Amino acid sequence: MTAAASTQALMRLMAWLSPAFPVGGFAYSSGLERAVHDRFVTDAAGLEAWLSTSLRHGMLWNDAVFVSLAARCCDTPDALSELAELALALAGSAERHMETLSLGKAFLMAATAWPSPVFERLPVECPYPVSVGAVAGAHGISAEQAIAAFLHAGLSQGVSAGIRLGVAGQQDGLRILSALEATAGEVAERAVVAELNDLGSATVQADIASIRHEAQVSRLFRS
Repeated sequence: MTAAASTQALMRLMAWLSPAFPVGGFAYSSGLERAVHDRFVTDAAGLEAWLSTSLRHGMLWNDAVFVSLAARCCDTPDALSELAELALALAGSAERHMETLSLGKAFLMAATAWPSPVFERLPVECPYPVSVGAVAGAHGISAEQAIAAFLHAGLSQGVSAGIRLGVAGQQDGLRILSALEATAGEVAERAVVAELNDLGSATVQADIASIRHEAQVSRLFRS
């Protein structure tokens, strides 16, 4: 890839995974709101631990693998459909299922501003990480860069949710992003060569929090 093409790819990733990109990620906490409600997360240290665990062993890890796999098979409709089905099957709760579908739909609608045949290959119901991976791959963007950008966006979303839930301040949030930067890079390196057998999570408490959030009466977030 030429320097100009690499710069263009970086600019596209910055646009697609920016908080300003109209996917509505600000409306979701992926169960964090319930974890705060149940006092599993009470401060900035707890927020960092929660996000770090998701990154290494939970939802963010699985999503990173799906971004990687979708980027590799972006030219194969059947493979993309199978990935989408598996990603939805691994959603641990009704809200998680709704979240990944809603974000995926919004992402694809917005990303059509960058025309590509890949939009015709993707299934109608396509989860967020599969959508991002397939579009990035179709545009010739490095899978590792796409995964790293996706993870950074996910961590930023979690930090933002934590700030709004009152368990961390803005400076705390920046320190958390800084502390998890190296870990996100390591996870991206692992995910870029991962296969289906590498999918899996060990974050039972996060899954329970997501399920319990469905019955929470007073809340800021949709998940």
